[in-house]
Amino acid sequence: MSRPAPCPGVTALLVIAKEPVPGRVKTRLTPPFSPVEAAELATAALEDTLRTVLTLPARRRVLVLDGHPGPWTPSGFDVLPQCAGTLDERIAAAFGTCSGPALLIGMDTPQITSALLAPALAQDAWDGCDAWFGPAEDGGFWALGLAVPDPGLVRGVPMSRPETGAIQRARLTDAGLTVRDLQPLRDVDTAEDARYVAGAAPHGAFSATLGRLERAVAR
Repeated sequence: MSRPAPCPGVTALLVIAKEPVPGRVKTRLTPPFSPVEAAELATAALEDTLRTVLTLPARRRVLVLDGHPGPWTPSGFDVLPQCAGTLDERIAAAFGTCSGPALLIGMDTPQITSALLAPALAQDAWDGCDAWFGPAEDGGFWALGLAVPDPGLVRGVPMSRPETGAIQRARLTDAGLTVRDLQPLRDVDTAEDARYVAGAAPHGAFSATLGRLERAVAR
């Protein structure tokens, strides 16, 4: 029996991701994992993320992709290419494709659940709220939602730094926006992160893939 489609929402959901090609994704997992194994973990993280997004109420679901779709790309998504440039420019351009409220997440938090994202996707999510912010434990952010998706609210924010999240949130409040926060989450960057996240979501493809790879090493 097919799963019933979730009720349409008011918010567009964007997933910004890289095609899981060995040597291009999750390079900080190498070592202990090989580039091929790191790409397998990236694929599983992306599968879990996209599967969860399909269950969520959204006006539109968009995969903003650096690379080409693969067998891990489910139906139900519009696939758009990422623009060239730095990560802030690519995120800004992704928001620029939207005409109404939009929430962007990445592929590094496969432990996301409908409950974690529910506050930003509720019918009243934007009542008295201009932005949603999901802080990452490493100082970045895992989710960013904008009632009016102005690319200028992101462009120029330095990425991949311990202070990235603080700078991005300050950019929002300095613009006079009312910001609400989602729960902090841990990104998958290192092998330690991967084990932590797999434990937080033990029934997903990411956890299963990590377990298989680590059992192979132990043999």
